[in-house]
Amino acid sequence: MTSAPPPEELDPDALKAVTHPLRRRILGVLSAGPATATKLAQALGENSGATSYHLRELARFGFVEDVPELARGKERWWRTRPRDIRWPRRSEQSAESRVLFDDMQRQGFEEDLAKLNRFAETREELPGDWPDSLFYARGGTWLTAEELKQFWDDYMELFRRYWRAEDDRSPEARRVLVRLLAFPEPGE
Repeated sequence: MTSAPPPEELDPDALKAVTHPLRRRILGVLSAGPATATKLAQALGENSGATSYHLRELARFGFVEDVPELARGKERWWRTRPRDIRWPRRSEQSAESRVLFDDMQRQGFEEDLAKLNRFAETREELPGDWPDSLFYARGGTWLTAEELKQFWDDYMELFRRYWRAEDDRSPEARRVLVRLLAFPEPGE
C-alpha cells in the first residue's frame, strides 16, 4: 500500500495559480483520470491552447504532471499529482490571499453541493451497496480553539490512513469525496 504524500503548505503564488476558475475545472476533470489538453478542451468547452497553457501553469506549481507512458508522438497526457495540501492559517495570510482563499472555498462548496445533488439524482443507478453509501453526520460540541485544532489533526490522520494512490486501489473501489467542515457557531 502506498502511503499518503507528506503535508505541505502552499505559498501565495500557488494559491493564486490554483484558484483560477478554468484551472479548478481542469483539476476536476483530471481527478477522474489522465487526459490530454485536447480532451480537456472538449470536455470543458474550451480551446486546446487555453487548456494547454493552464496545464503548464498547474504543472509549474506541482498540481499536475506529465504521464509519459501514455504519450504517443506529440500527444502529451496529464494527471493530477497526489498532494496533501495545507493552507496557511488565516492570521498568516495576506489580505489578497484571504480574498483568493475565501473565493476558492465558496467555489468548492458550490461544486461539492452540485456533486452531492448529482449523486442523489443518480444513486439508484449505482451497483451493489453503493446507493447506501452516503454517510452524513450533523452535530455540535463545545471545544476550545486548541481542541478544535486537535480534532482536525486527528481527522487528517484518519484520512491519511485510508488514502490510496490511483494505481494502489481495489478494482471495486470508487473515488469517494470526503469533506469535514467545522467552525464556531456565529454569535457564540
